[in-house]
Amino acid sequence: MAKFWVCFLWVMLAGSLVSGQDDDDQFSPGRARREMVPAMFVFGDSLIDNGNNNNLPSFAKANYFPYGIDFEGGPTGRFSNGYTMVDEIAEQLGLPLIPAYSEASGEQVLHGVNYASAAAGILDITGRNFVGRIPFNQQIQNFENTLDQITDNLGADDVAEAISKCIFFVGMGSNDYLNNYLMPNYNTKNQYNGQQYANLLVQQYNRQLNTLYNLGARKFVLAGLGSMGCIPSILAQSPTSRCSEEVNRLILPFNANVRAMVNNLNSNLPGAKLIYIEIFRMFQDILANSRNYGFSVVNRGCCGIGRNRGQITCLPFQTPCPNREQYVFWDAFHPTEAVNIIMGRKAFNGDTSFAYPMNIEQLANLDLEPNSQKP
Repeated sequence: MAKFWVCFLWVMLAGSLVSGQDDDDQFSPGRARREMVPAMFVFGDSLIDNGNNNNLPSFAKANYFPYGIDFEGGPTGRFSNGYTMVDEIAEQLGLPLIPAYSEASGEQVLHGVNYASAAAGILDITGRNFVGRIPFNQQIQNFENTLDQITDNLGADDVAEAISKCIFFVGMGSNDYLNNYLMPNYNTKNQYNGQQYANLLVQQYNRQLNTLYNLGARKFVLAGLGSMGCIPSILAQSPTSRCSEEVNRLILPFNANVRAMVNNLNSNLPGAKLIYIEIFRMFQDILANSRNYGFSVVNRGCCGIGRNRGQITCLPFQTPCPNREQYVFWDAFHPTEAVNIIMGRKAFNGDTSFAYPMNIEQLANLDLEPNSQKP
């Protein structure tokens, strides 16, 4: 493992180029870019999972057709017809697609690892209806296992220096609402009101991010929650098929708390920089200006069953819609590749209305104080 990392770091200093797919369409993935960071490490849920649940005893899986119908490798475990948001961000950073922790080994880990798991949450108890999943706490432990493997061979100082330059993308919290607070077989809603629950989640989130910081992470990208009241699964519960303002209002305290946490941690974690991605605002913008983005269908999934194609999510070998590039939603819960690419690019080089206090491109180019890099 050591020789891989030594070689990789040398190549980074030399400034290598990597190539994606050759499609130059505005909202299609891929183009060659110079590597801006050594690697990206990804933590999250089904919005960015790329296969970590494939071999788990879990109901939260997407390693079957038609998932991946527009992805070069076919079904991989991505909950999308193609790219996820972090796939696009990786390409914008000049990195290859980041491998799943469950499959990464040897040279595959050189540009980072994706630890995200469908049905996972900030709270360990979240998502238990799906049985197998990897909560955020365990994802952090898996990252620590990766660190241990390379540190044994390369040495703590060299690893700390490399890790401090990497991007840590974290997208957590959706399941803590959809598959915890809003689930009738959980008692959470009876224990906490919306603000209290948001406070509970972000207190735990804060501790988890501090753990990553103590493991050497310095450049954090935190994705907020999207307009969950507008996903097909929620729309299907409404006789008018309109967005649930109740659900959208429920998650706003969480987003506000995370943004406040970003400011707090930027002031209190030496040598670290955290940025917040306004996923909610991105989704609202896409829904309000759908025609300008090329979308004609905003209120149902491309693949699914029932009202809004959101009552039962995409089933194995179900025939999806043919015009997927015109759909905002792929299934009952997840956006299409087209939306993921738009959001990935807004996160990468958008203005402060979408990425605060800076975007991912600026974060990647940011030089942090060397004497603050070691945990």
